[in-house]
Amino acid sequence: MTRPLRSNFPRGSYLWAVRNAQWQALGLDEADCEKPKIAVVNSSSELASCFSHLDSVSVQLKAAVRAAGAIPFEIRTAAPSDFITGAGARGAYMLGARDLITNDIEVAVEGAQLDGMICLTSCDKTVPGQLMAAARLNIPTLMVPCGYQASGAFKGKHVDIEDVFVGAMHAVTGSMPVEELIGMSRQAIRSPGVCSGLGTANSMHMVCEALGMALPGSTPVAANSDKMMADVRAAGARIVQMVLDDVKPRDILTHGAFLNAVRVILSVGGSLNTVKHMQAVAAEGRTGVDVYALFERLGSTTPVLSGVRPIGEETIEAFEAAGGCRALMKQLEPLLMTDVLTATGTTVAENLVDAIVHDPDVIRPIDRPVAPLPAIILLRGNLAPESGLIKTGIVERKQRRYTGPAICFWTTDDAIAGIKDGRIQPGCVVVMRGAGVCGGPAMGGGASRVVFAIDGAGLGDKVAILTDGHLSGLVCKGLVVAEVSPEAAMGGPLALVEDGDPITIDLDTRRLDLDVSAEVMAQRQARWKKPAQRAHGGWLQIYRENVRPLSQGAVLVDTGEAPGA
Repeated sequence: MTRPLRSNFPRGSYLWAVRNAQWQALGLDEADCEKPKIAVVNSSSELASCFSHLDSVSVQLKAAVRAAGAIPFEIRTAAPSDFITGAGARGAYMLGARDLITNDIEVAVEGAQLDGMICLTSCDKTVPGQLMAAARLNIPTLMVPCGYQASGAFKGKHVDIEDVFVGAMHAVTGSMPVEELIGMSRQAIRSPGVCSGLGTANSMHMVCEALGMALPGSTPVAANSDKMMADVRAAGARIVQMVLDDVKPRDILTHGAFLNAVRVILSVGGSLNTVKHMQAVAAEGRTGVDVYALFERLGSTTPVLSGVRPIGEETIEAFEAAGGCRALMKQLEPLLMTDVLTATGTTVAENLVDAIVHDPDVIRPIDRPVAPLPAIILLRGNLAPESGLIKTGIVERKQRRYTGPAICFWTTDDAIAGIKDGRIQPGCVVVMRGAGVCGGPAMGGGASRVVFAIDGAGLGDKVAILTDGHLSGLVCKGLVVAEVSPEAAMGGPLALVEDGDPITIDLDTRRLDLDVSAEVMAQRQARWKKPAQRAHGGWLQIYRENVRPLSQGAVLVDTGEAPGA
């Protein structure tokens, strides 16, 4: 052992005596109390299928930790699922729950001075919340991806949760019979696990591996499969050795590691939400890495090598069978920082030595990409001085410059009403505002509903959408710029847009601009009044009053460092 265990205190001291008394009452003997103590972070919940299998996974993981000579302590956290927890407060709990998980872990793990932790990663917000805690606490940590759910079939066709989400909004606009939606919903999810496809959960699972915080070859993976359980057992053994070797997150979370993760997400057109989540991890680790700048800089030089739903038609099952994230990184190897350390104790280059691409048509080589242009673009301009994000998909757009008059909405319900009553017409730019980290608060998922409703109304390729809210990782329809920052609720330019104002989106110059004179904008700014906050107390009020800008990952604490690419 290269260092003393922080969980052990001088024999006979106050803390040694009371801690050992507590632990021996749990069935540990005195020898056990001297072993490394590992937190098993588990967000098990019966509310959603994303988490419903984690208790059984934890049993095997704890057994592996014990077999490797350490003592596991299971730690529970909040378990937010967008489709379940998003029902309350118009989805406002979702992003805020990410940071609640981080603080939950700090209280339990740092308070008890445990020696390391291993996190069962599942749904969208649990993964970044756990990574943020790892970066903040900086004790040996390993992420264990717990798999995607099995999809089903309806009327002889593949159906998954993305189809149900899209179909629900098509039903709202009358373009899909409700009976069809009900039939799809009964078949879409056939097992526990996160949403299939490259939504936010699977994208973040791959981020864990690309950062070097999960074992190579562990993402994506079918939930409860033999492969997943083998990875779980391997992780249980590895975390103990990481504690003994003192391999910490900040040893791994270097600039090169974030560059690799950004390349991976760009190469599959993954979830836009990975940008703010990675920025939050970088902020918590005080790395000084500007993830937004990395996406901006690397986008034009990172080919799209796989078209998994929602940007293409490949399934997540086919992507895993083709070799998954490890095979993707093998194809990307010339573009990666391969000398960076990973949780294995070895470098990316060493981890990729025997990586195999089983299907080069699903995971393409660099010289034969599925798309010649980036699937994710970061825009700037007088409407987005900090940033705006757009997922363009892999189908080359005939129209890469779009100009139209604005039509503005402050709520999802008003925008959907605008679709139904004909106010939203072809050629316009739908402005959805007041849905950012403060205005929402916490970026509720209403913008995604509007995107799918517009698609259901047959307007998906006839209008553009701007929002300071976020999009579900399952969204890749139409011309939609999300997370426009600064947000409207804080007086960002989006707040000053009026119906009829000309707006231009230019994908080639990466610009988002409002064609209104500076003088007129100054007059509007002088008249602007901050909108009244929605009546939320409790956690949402704490979140709103403390959340930092998106450029800092929407974290709750001032990290004391400005990001720098």
